Amino acid sequence: MNTQERKKIMIINVTARHAEISEEMKAHVYDKLSSVLGAYPNVEHAHVILDIQKFRHSIEVVVQAKRHKRIEAKDESNDMYRSIDRVIDKLNRQLRRDREKTVDHKTPKHRVKLADLDREDGANR
Repeated sequence: MNTQERKKIMIINVTARHAEISEEMKAHVYDKLSSVLGAYPNVEHAHVILDIQKFRHSIEVVVQAKRHKRIEAKDESNDMYRSIDRVIDKLNRQLRRDREKTVDHKTPKHRVKLADLDREDGANR
């Protein structure tokens, strides 16, 4: 395994409270989360906590990134799959906003546009 392949590996932990998680639900979480986190190379690992209390299905995602960044997103509804989709959307917005702040704080001479980053990411894949 070379260094490029090691960088692509991301740890996603899924924990359930007050319920058992099916393999389909776990696969749904992994698919959605890995597709979103794949666009952000600074992410080191993610922890997903699923909780069921009567008719309330809540989910919490905690993402740990480089430079001591920690991003959290929470959502709850009466359907777990809808909660998963909504929390992934929230997380994507937070990660995009954080990446734009990082890019915007550079001096104009060294500033890189997000479109250029996306083009570079597409060329590296």
